[in-house]
Amino acid sequence: MFLTRVVEPGDEVAGRWLREHGAEHVARRLREGGRRLPGVTDKRWAGLRARAVRAEPERDRAVAEEAGVRFVCPGMPEWPTQLDDLGDGRPVGLWVRGRPSLRMWALRSVAVVGARACSQYGAHVAADLGAGLAERGWVVISGGAYGVDGAVHRGALAAGGATVAVLACGVDRPYPRGHTQLIGRIAHQGLVVGELPPGDHPTPSRFILRNRVIAALTRGTVVVEAAYRSGALVTARAAQRLGRHTMGVPGPVTSALSAGVHELLRGDAVLVSDAADVVELVGEIGELAPDRRGPVLPRDLLDPVTAQVLAALPAGGTAAADAIARGAGTTADDAVGRLYELRSLGFVERHGDGWKLTRQAMIPVRRDCGSC
Repeated sequence: MFLTRVVEPGDEVAGRWLREHGAEHVARRLREGGRRLPGVTDKRWAGLRARAVRAEPERDRAVAEEAGVRFVCPGMPEWPTQLDDLGDGRPVGLWVRGRPSLRMWALRSVAVVGARACSQYGAHVAADLGAGLAERGWVVISGGAYGVDGAVHRGALAAGGATVAVLACGVDRPYPRGHTQLIGRIAHQGLVVGELPPGDHPTPSRFILRNRVIAALTRGTVVVEAAYRSGALVTARAAQRLGRHTMGVPGPVTSALSAGVHELLRGDAVLVSDAADVVELVGEIGELAPDRRGPVLPRDLLDPVTAQVLAALPAGGTAAADAIARGAGTTADDAVGRLYELRSLGFVERHGDGWKLTRQAMIPVRRDCGSC
């Protein structure tokens, strides 16, 4: 607890100290002063020492307990060991608000991140992903921010599912302020997590460093709308470095909000369109997305030769049976028999010695041609 008040998130030099000397030794050196630890300048050491003098871990513990917050650090049963993949940049510890076990929830989790100033399309897709993943028994992790983050949290909550918000500030002080009620709901139904001690405030660098925790906690990261300069892309690239799955939801090619996602998709990211696609990628063997098919049309049910006869009729006007037979590659007698079958199904009608497509047959033909 003391070290979270002194060391900034993601400080790899401090992480090396912890790995080589242990938390107690590092804390004692920072408290007592003396010769600085290796890897920092005298000026930097003095800054850390100044923080150490002001740190009050017992007070932080009391504030946390009052807010229903617990502290989880490496070696404890609730610690998610996948965070160890961050090496010396792993969190010193995590402040956790909510009842479920962070370790157990993180084992089956997916991150969904994206633009704060998202479009209606982005918000709709994010909410659908949150609900769909929750309904399939997956924990949805995001950053609690405006835009895509808020939409995916709300989607999971609406489905009665599990969601985790990873904050860049103290978990007892929700940020952004406009999401105070949402983060309260997440804490009641899920978990709110952060590296910073109670009451600490967010900064731009802390938002960026928070994203590595989101990436490391989960099996994969989905990006829904992100411009070229977006914190969501930082999360995706962290996931790639950690060997996690990286996914993107495409948007209009004219939208600057989707430009960053499309850049990811040109690389190693996988295109996904819904929760089933995500689960197929990050889930266990056998969790397959359904086959994607268009609607079945009546003409799809025709046997191949009858379908050829139907295709041989002109789009406009009438045709004689022998001309239709030549177009279909069959005999005139066979063509006539199949034409009467098609008439009974409402696809063709007879005009004297000729045959003509009905309106029912023409509509799918026009659709097919329009998509060519």
